[in-house]
Order: sequence, then C-alpha cells, then structure tokens
Amino acid sequence: QVQLVESGGGLVQTGDSLRLSCATSGRTFSGSAMGWFRQAPGKKREFVARITWSGGFTYYADSVKGRFTISRDIAKNTMYLQMNSLKPEDTAVYYCAARRPLLVAGNSATDFDYWGQGTQVTVSS
Repeated sequence: QVQLVESGGGLVQTGDSLRLSCATSGRTFSGSAMGWFRQAPGKKREFVARITWSGGFTYYADSVKGRFTISRDIAKNTMYLQMNSLKPEDTAVYYCAARRPLLVAGNSATDFDYWGQGTQVTVSS
C-alpha cells in the first residue's frame, strides 16, 4: 500500500522556521515528481512547491519563493520543505503529493496521484 506521511508541523511565531518531512513507503518514488500543497480554512488547496524526480529542478509559488526550500533524499524515500521567515498567511494544512513514476507534474493538484494526510502549520502574529 502506497503511503505518504507528513510530519514536522506545529505552532510557531512570525519569523520562525519549520521543516516538514514527507516519508514515503509502499513503493519507491525515486522516479516520481513530488510536491507540497497547502489548504487554509475556507480556501482551495494551493500549490506551494514541487521537485522533479531527479531533484534537479524545483518550482515555487510566488508567495513562498525565497523563504521555502523543497528537497528530497531519494535514499531515505523522504521529501522536505524547509520554511523560513514564516508569516501568519502561511497558516494551513500542508500536504505532500507524488506523481506516478516518469510522468510530468505541473503546479495543479490534479497533476498528482498520491497524497498524504496533511500536517497543520500555524503561525501566530
């Protein structure tokens, strides 16, 4: 059974940092593009960042560019999201997602096939 499990969320103050992790199991995602999305209460799920299967290319939403960094450790089957200079508007449930192997993924949630259960990030002002 394919599983993506996020961890690392929590309650922080404005300007703090957090690192989210997404551990995968059940199959290898070494050939899969992966990404992070978030959803705030009453809002649609939105793209945050994605990384190609090789880790060679990364893409970010304008709202997080320069503050967040996506990375992956293929040997550990884990993806990360380093979040710095957090703002109250970053408050949301953060989800990791994976595409089926060798398929291209864009910035849309519909581009991804597997999802984690989410981890809450709350940034207080």
